[in-house]
Amino acid sequence: MDKDYNKILAPSILAGNHAHLAESLKLAEDDGRRWIHLDIMDGHFVPNLSFGPQTVADLRKGSGLFFDVHLMLDQPNLYLEPFIEAGSDLISIHLEPQYDHRKAINTIKSSGIQAGLVINPATEIDGLIPFLSEVDLILLMTVNPGFGGQSFMESVMEKARKLSQIREDEGLQFLLEVDGGVGPEHVDLCLDAGVDVLVAGTAYYKRDAAGRRDFAQIVGEC
Repeated sequence: MDKDYNKILAPSILAGNHAHLAESLKLAEDDGRRWIHLDIMDGHFVPNLSFGPQTVADLRKGSGLFFDVHLMLDQPNLYLEPFIEAGSDLISIHLEPQYDHRKAINTIKSSGIQAGLVINPATEIDGLIPFLSEVDLILLMTVNPGFGGQSFMESVMEKARKLSQIREDEGLQFLLEVDGGVGPEHVDLCLDAGVDVLVAGTAYYKRDAAGRRDFAQIVGEC
């Protein structure tokens, strides 16, 4: 994957208006965003529920944005097909649960879409290493997942720096993404650590149009 492009600000629709998700999606599209981040929570792997593949499919009908779908599920391998069929462009799955990660990655990629692997703040990067040549994206959670509005954990940037160095040393092409508590004040820290995609929920949707544009300009996605 060619990394020679502007960085990406990916609004997390979880922070949008759940009574009018289509409007929240259109807001991001009208702002000039290229990606939208969709958090799928099962109430087991994380202590919250969000939405399922039907919501993704319904949103897909009215949008040309890149759908970055993050499965925060105990057994994401059991739900890949519905989210593939719903129109996901990239599906990211967590390293922490016990299932066949490689088989799940292969299932995603064999469908013609991109695959990502995710770790929580307390998880070390060692388990990611065997998969770095196989995935399109590594997502580092910068909060403990489940709820929006948490504070960004700067300590996770050490993992980003290590992964960025491995990527450079081995000539790999995966993107680095961070998600959780990301605001304009964290952009420089993230970019300096080699991050390519910054997911922002509350910090994006609670701003006015001018504030959202300023945020995107800081990231470099103008």
